[in-house]
Amino acid sequence: MLWVLHLCAVAGIVVIAYSDEAEGAMTEHADGSGEFVSVGLNPVVTLSDSSREGEMTAIHDKAHSLCFIARSVRFPVQHSARVKFEHQE
Repeated sequence: MLWVLHLCAVAGIVVIAYSDEAEGAMTEHADGSGEFVSVGLNPVVTLSDSSREGEMTAIHDKAHSLCFIARSVRFPVQHSARVKFEHQE
């Protein structure tokens, strides 16, 4: 989510890497139409400074509440974030 990167930049938190393995569930109807019924985001943010880890839960929560896409769809968008640090597998 771009909001995570923006909020980290505002807070002075250096992000080394960001990835997400989004998942979605869809339903199909007899007429061939369908729609997504849920989406799960699983971002992994790698930071350079482990002392900033405590701030990341609030940043992820704030980013989720500001997300244009999550606020625009008719299905739930779940969010399960993970924080890593430089030189950590």
